[in-house]
Order: sequence, then structure tokens, then C-alpha cells
Amino acid sequence: MRLLAKTVSYGVTHLAVATGVAYALTGDLMLALGIGIIEPMVQTGVFAIHDHFWERKPDTGRFRIGCHHAAA
Repeated sequence: MRLLAKTVSYGVTHLAVATGVAYALTGDLMLALGIGIIEPMVQTGVFAIHDHFWERKPDTGRFRIGCHHAAA
């Protein structure tokens, strides 16, 4: 349930930010609402494609963060 609430919260925040930026750039509320609704949908699709290709990349350990040397 917490994950669902977090996801919805993020979606609403994304919509508000996209709409706000579009309104600041265009000054047109209806256009801003249209962009604010479409942009998160496109972003979600692009992320899914990005994630698909990222998961196909072999894990070489190159992007791991942390300490990898032996303790003294």
C-alpha cells in the first residue's frame, strides 16, 4: 500500500511540475495542462524502454558504489 501511495504521489508531483514548467514557458493554461498530461505518459514509456535496454547490459560491476578494498 505504501508503494502505491508513493507512486501516486510521485505521479501527481510530476504532473504538477510538468504543467508548471509548461505554463511558465507558454503562458497558456490549456496548453500547459495538455503538456503536463502528455509529458509524464511519454516519460513513462521512454523509461520502460531505457530500463529494458539497461537490464540487457551485462553487469560488469563498473557502476557499483561503495568500498571494494579489504579492510586494514
